[in-house]
Amino acid sequence: MSDVLPPKSGDPPAAKPADGDDPPRRKFDLPDTGFREVPKKWRKFYRHWSGPDDELAPNEVICPVCKVVIRSAREFRAGDKVYCMPCMTRMVLVEGDDGSLVAEVIY
Repeated sequence: MSDVLPPKSGDPPAAKPADGDDPPRRKFDLPDTGFREVPKKWRKFYRHWSGPDDELAPNEVICPVCKVVIRSAREFRAGDKVYCMPCMTRMVLVEGDDGSLVAEVIY
């Protein structure tokens, strides 16, 4: 029989190892961009993509299905999951060849 007990529901989650500590995520202010394809409450989290010359911020990623820019109040990192409300696609963010974040469709 093992001496290790399973964690109780009231126990705090296990801490990350010291070598894997990431700096805190940056926070961003999201002004309304006039995106009218979603309910008013969610409009600040989406904007139209302006084409190949459009530079994405660290808190933005482009949906590969409908080409809408998904925005967050926090900085995105690899492994984050995002949802595109206009096309109802779920995605996970992975690091691309050039070091930028790219969304891969889950379903």
